[in-house]
Amino acid sequence: MAVTEAARTEVLCVQASAAADASGGTVAAGRAAQELGLKRGEFELAVHLGFVCTTAELAGGRPRVGCGEIDRLRSEDGFPDAVRERVRTVGTAEGARLLGISPVRFTRLARAGCITPVTFYLNRYRAVVWLYLAREVLDFAARAPQLLAGNSPVWMRARLDAGIDWRARNWRAQRIERLLSRTEDPWRRAAVLASALDPVQLAEVVDDPYERAHLAKVRPEPVFGPPGSVAAREAMAQLMQADDPDEILWRRITLIMELDGARASRQAPRPGDDHRPVLVSVPVSDPGTEPLLDPAPGLLARLGLRRRVTGHSTAGNGLPTKTVE
Repeated sequence: MAVTEAARTEVLCVQASAAADASGGTVAAGRAAQELGLKRGEFELAVHLGFVCTTAELAGGRPRVGCGEIDRLRSEDGFPDAVRERVRTVGTAEGARLLGISPVRFTRLARAGCITPVTFYLNRYRAVVWLYLAREVLDFAARAPQLLAGNSPVWMRARLDAGIDWRARNWRAQRIERLLSRTEDPWRRAAVLASALDPVQLAEVVDDPYERAHLAKVRPEPVFGPPGSVAAREAMAQLMQADDPDEILWRRITLIMELDGARASRQAPRPGDDHRPVLVSVPVSDPGTEPLLDPAPGLLARLGLRRRVTGHSTAGNGLPTKTVE
């Protein structure tokens, strides 16, 4: 079986972290970015995508980069251009130019979910501007050249005519998967999934306030912290929340399943606890029940489906919702 690039990178990251921990040879992020010829934003994206491996954080400190990891990347063929190319991003206009199509068609492809943005920034009007990995844009062109010319297929026209925009949803899904890949701790994994639900949705799924507080405390942040400006943090918080009924339902289900594993490993801390893990038992469902319909005890009730079926709208919260095409 072929080993994927992600799997190879994960192995290299584990080895790099172990070597750095053993030798103590690490440098700060700014120094690492300089050594690799990357701008700070490019470097943070490279870490987020797993192209650059960091060491485990020390208490109260920030991740660092092992000197061996820097040497590994500098020894790769084509350095430094090859490293920069892996994190090169393009907007709508440049992405359209790469594909030889109009910006309007590029936007339609992205809205229909054919191309997934990797990051975003806010322009002067606080509108979200999506950015895409250049290599993923070119990979899409090689995979589906039929979508670059002629009439759009029926399924694509149906999505666009219905006003569907999958850019935020797909960005959210990829970001959640990357954050989940960085931790095996069940409570941290549950916290990642909880971040996709607004406070009302989360309270319906996790009715224990101590558990909600613990999820907020252990929720993983971007490796080098959240975006700096208040507007960027607000936009990130809004974009991280599922906003379509079927996506909300899926996030609620996955959170419940992850919570069951977290509760089985240890309870969430409560006032007066001495912070020692407390093992708890999880009821085993009746072998005669149908797992596909109710994979966790009382799943439908825990999802709140007895009270409502559709998702909760997050509109009207005063945060930036406009998106630049």
